[in-house]
Amino acid sequence: YTFISLTSSIIIMAEFDTKFKPETTAVVVIEYQNEFCTPTGKLHGAVASVMESTNMLANSVATVTEARKKGCKIIHVPISFSSDFKELSNNSYGILLNVKNGSCFVAKSWGADFHESMQPQPEDIVVSGKSGLCGFESTNLDFILRQHKIETVALGGFLTNCCVESTMRGAYEKGYKVITLTDCTACSSPEAQDAAIQFTFPMFSLPMPSASFLEMLV
Repeated sequence: YTFISLTSSIIIMAEFDTKFKPETTAVVVIEYQNEFCTPTGKLHGAVASVMESTNMLANSVATVTEARKKGCKIIHVPISFSSDFKELSNNSYGILLNVKNGSCFVAKSWGADFHESMQPQPEDIVVSGKSGLCGFESTNLDFILRQHKIETVALGGFLTNCCVESTMRGAYEKGYKVITLTDCTACSSPEAQDAAIQFTFPMFSLPMPSASFLEMLV
């Protein structure tokens, strides 16, 4: 499988084996929580249009279901904070300040719960400690992947250009083969979605639709 992209006049080519072994592959699903996924969630309105355009929730459910059947490890990476957001600095800014000001993802609240369609199954693993953007920082994700001899990670979730992108970069630099599931991600605008998939994802991963990824699992 060869992917060629033109980014800033530089040709970026990524070649991967066309097949992946399920026993060394993990599907890492990021922040499939009510704040994003449910119409009454505090952040759903910001991502609803892109979710609908990519059919990302249904695609994600189908992907984890089939990948689980094939023998992949399914790893859920939620984000949560204490009710007083003491994990964050008093001088927070950017997206984390927005999360804090909106009292989003408070631990043990409905908003921080997994969406009903993406509930972890008994054989799945839930990563703990995520209170930032990258799925590796402040969490046990890398430990879990290495304990289970994972070589390839396939990423989906929210936000395409934030936590998914940060986790993609982290996985790439840690030496994993990285797949980004383009129809299993969403963010706050079609423009941001397209820019991430067209220009950033090919630098640090092999972007592909979920159906292509599932075909490569043998």
